Amino acid sequence: MSSLMTNFDPQTTASTTALPDPVAQPEFYVGVTFKRFLAWIVDVILIGTLSAIVATLPLFIGWFFFPIIYLGIAVVYRVTTISARSATLGMRLFNIELRDHQGARLDGGTAALHTIGYLVASAFFLPQMISLLMMLLGGRGQGLHDLLIGTAAINRPARY
Repeated sequence: MSSLMTNFDPQTTASTTALPDPVAQPEFYVGVTFKRFLAWIVDVILIGTLSAIVATLPLFIGWFFFPIIYLGIAVVYRVTTISARSATLGMRLFNIELRDHQGARLDGGTAALHTIGYLVASAFFLPQMISLLMMLLGGRGQGLHDLLIGTAAINRPARY
């Protein structure tokens, strides 16, 4: 049985989660969708810059393979940064981080799943639009890939 199913409450026919409740604890979700958009812009610029450097190094031959280089760097960047601190550099800049359905930071496997889900949703118009609408309209601001693997972006909790 998957760990998501262990949190399923048949009485209410809704899944329960250890993520902060958007009604009881709205401070965790205030502005997160917009911050996530700004973080995405920062990450795209960073990945694009790294990809341009890598593509230029072998006497500009890498530019013929730029989409592959960009995709490879994007995967490594996202999985590495998310598994290290549960946020990309852009997310850290805007003080947000990803949490799993148990409220914990993402580990390497979940970071990889999140990255794959994000890239697949981003590669096709319809899933991308569904994901965007879900982020804008949902209480937790989860995209399609977040909902499927049980993650959510939250404002980084204060460290005591």
